[in-house]
Order: sequence, then C-alpha cells, then structure tokens
Amino acid sequence: MTEQDKNTSENETSIDTPAEDTIEQEAAPQPNLEEQLSAKDARIAELEQALQLAKKNESEAMIRARAEIDNVRKRVEQDVDKARKFALEKFSNELLPVIDNLERALESTDKANPEHKATVEGLELTLKSFLDTVKKFGIEVINTEDSQLNPDVHQAISMVESPEHQSGQIVNTIQKGYTLNGRLIRPAMVIVAK
Repeated sequence: MTEQDKNTSENETSIDTPAEDTIEQEAAPQPNLEEQLSAKDARIAELEQALQLAKKNESEAMIRARAEIDNVRKRVEQDVDKARKFALEKFSNELLPVIDNLERALESTDKANPEHKATVEGLELTLKSFLDTVKKFGIEVINTEDSQLNPDVHQAISMVESPEHQSGQIVNTIQKGYTLNGRLIRPAMVIVAK
C-alpha cells in the first residue's frame, strides 16, 4: 500500500469511527433517560401518596379538634348552667333556719287566744310569703305526709311501733327537708314506723 492508500484508509477509519460513536452515544442515553423518567414518575407517585396521607391526617386532626372544641363548649355551658342553678345553695341553707323559726313561732303561739289572732295571721302571712318567694328560686319542701321512707331525701332519726302505719312509713316529721332545683340541700328528719 502506498502512503496515499494508507491515508485514505485512515481517513475512512477515522470518519467511520465518529459516526459509530455518535450512534452509540445516541442509543445509550435513551435507556438512561427512560430510567430517569420512570424513577421520577415513581417519585412523583410516592410524593402524591404522601400528600394524600398528609391531607387525610390533617382532615382527621381538624375533625378531632372541632369535636374537642364542641365538647369543651358544651361542658362550659353545663358548668355555667349549674352555677346559675345552684349559686343560691349557700344562701338557701342560711334561709332555712329562718323558715324553721317562723314555723316554730306559729306552733308555739296560742291560736285559740283572740289577743294573739293578729300575731298568728301575721306569722302565717309572713311564712306563706317567704315560702312563695323561695319557691320562685327553686327551693321546695320535701313531702313527708303519708309517704314511705326514701333514704335519698329523708333521714330517719328514730323508729317507733305504730299499728296505724306500715313498716317504713313516715310517722312524724321533726324537721322539714328542702331541695334546690331538684338537688337535696337538707334532708327531712323523720320518725319511721317499725
């Protein structure tokens, strides 16, 4: 081979080589690009799932927080309602001896004596007015007439034999009991039949 032939064949070789390299280089990046795209798609899907899970957790947390707020609001309303209803409890307990004293005064006054008639009427009207006033605020007398002993509202201080009464029936009331809006503030002290 002459030098010219050698140069030509080297040129051909050198011309062929870059073309083949270019084809190989173009073919090689495509699978790599496809892998990258599929990896990115997988990462996007993973992030979307994480986002959905985060949204779900946030939604549940919001629902729980709203429910907790509602529960707190209801408890506060109940506490305020109870405070309104039973704010008078201590005051009521202080008034009960006044009622007892008016009743004792009526019992000890001689009702048959005409000189005491005005006093008796005054005491009766004062007691009735007083009981009506406290009733407006939820204070009520516990009924003990012809009833059985109820340990929730009665306090038995003695038991006696009584042929006219059944066992456990209230024979006599020593001290009246009272409730405030349905809540016991003082039990009725009673004598019960055996």
